[in-house]
Amino acid sequence: MSPRDSSGDERNVSFGVIASAAVIALIVIVGVFMYVGRDTSSHSGAADPGPAPTAGIGATGFAEPEVDLFGRRIDIPNNPAGQPLPQDESKQRHPGDPDWLTAAPVGTTDPRGWQRVYGASVPFSTSDGPTSIEDGLAVGYAHTPQGAALAAAQITYRLNARPADRDLYVRQVRATAQQIAAYDKARSAGRLPEQQPERITRYLIAPDAFQIENYADDLAIVRLAARGPVNDGKQVWAAVRLIMIWDGGDWRLKPTEARAPQTDYVDSLGGWTKW
Repeated sequence: MSPRDSSGDERNVSFGVIASAAVIALIVIVGVFMYVGRDTSSHSGAADPGPAPTAGIGATGFAEPEVDLFGRRIDIPNNPAGQPLPQDESKQRHPGDPDWLTAAPVGTTDPRGWQRVYGASVPFSTSDGPTSIEDGLAVGYAHTPQGAALAAAQITYRLNARPADRDLYVRQVRATAQQIAAYDKARSAGRLPEQQPERITRYLIAPDAFQIENYADDLAIVRLAARGPVNDGKQVWAAVRLIMIWDGGDWRLKPTEARAPQTDYVDSLGGWTKW
């Protein structure tokens, strides 16, 4: 095998590892029950700390940008919780627009559109939110399909990065009393890491696209497509399905009690909206 062939195999292996980690990470947030009964002791302790904040809560501005595992720009806010961008609501789509369900939020392809928050890459738009950071949480998403997609990515990735963030779970997840009780039990037992280590969060990279499967004023079914391996020269994406509920003037994630993974694989982004 030539050096070129060897490096190509290594790249495919790397993409496979990335895909596996991304899928696992996306599955975890679907419901806290994925954590209950699982030994997470290997993720805790001073020997494996999470990423340190660049500046601190309440800080503004950005540090020098970096690139993710696929070589894409990712901005580093001085506030570890993220830096909302100026909003132009005139750029929001409306129900009568032909691309109401298929348009991308404005600004995510521009610098600072994807920010590393607690180690995870999350999207910030200049049209559909989030509009502010409150108590470390990104809030203020537009009552649009685009707002639902942004909230889906933000909430799921943040919850992956910081599973024990109870404020996030209680305020931005539409959990039942039983689910909250199970969450609190797992949290008290130390089964939910306060902050995932970098060896995990480095795989919480920006999904390539989203899809609105269904949309109504009170509920949106959103799919996120995360890039996976290149198999025989063909790209594959792992797609996770998330249910978003419009509640109290903002979008919240509805967890599922199903233990089966809510993911599938697609080999084309036809019919998907690229960020």
